[in-house]
Amino acid sequence: MDKILLVDDDAMILEDNQAYFRAAGYEVVCAETAQEAEEVILSNALDCVILDVDLPDMSGFALCEKIRSKTGIPIVFLSGYTEEESRVRGLSVGGDDYVCKPYSLRELELRVQARIRSRRIAEPPKVLTYGLLTLNPASCSASYETRSVDFSSYEFDVLYFLAKHPGKIYTPDQIYDAVWKAPINKGQKSLQVIMARIRKKLFDICPGHDYIQTKRYKGYLFLPDRETII
Repeated sequence: MDKILLVDDDAMILEDNQAYFRAAGYEVVCAETAQEAEEVILSNALDCVILDVDLPDMSGFALCEKIRSKTGIPIVFLSGYTEEESRVRGLSVGGDDYVCKPYSLRELELRVQARIRSRRIAEPPKVLTYGLLTLNPASCSASYETRSVDFSSYEFDVLYFLAKHPGKIYTPDQIYDAVWKAPINKGQKSLQVIMARIRKKLFDICPGHDYIQTKRYKGYLFLPDRETII
């Protein structure tokens, strides 16, 4: 299920778009201001943002430009400004598409799908290397010097997510949202089991380093170096 963020200060448009995309099988998050949208974008794993240009606290153009240096998430502008100048500006600040109001919800969905597909094709998972440790997403495996170990897809997805953000602590619900996009109350114990399996497999090939650390009341993190974060 793809997860999208709808950003619009028009309650009727927000309600109509939310109803349509949820009925089409998307997980939908909504925001009515640029500040709310920025917080959601930087704290959630999203597949696309549908962004209105006119927001009460900041223009959609300014918000797009502000967050573009932090994320490559597809952004589709939704605007009543039909002038070429506005469309060009939306694309020049980092937008991926520009849809003018009034619009067809089906066409909007197709544009969103196209941007999501393009990003996934353009950004295949990369091999991650931290010193002697290598994580290979193609085979869901890790190697350390001459030793290697295989992971289940669930295990590797969690490990790869944490390894992409070394040193950053993630709560269980953030991990679920980023990796499986599932509510945390459906499987916190399952996540604990998966974490235990990941740590054991890594310890088997590199017993001198605890790559996955648990911070009580905070969450989990991946540490590539021999250090401890409190």
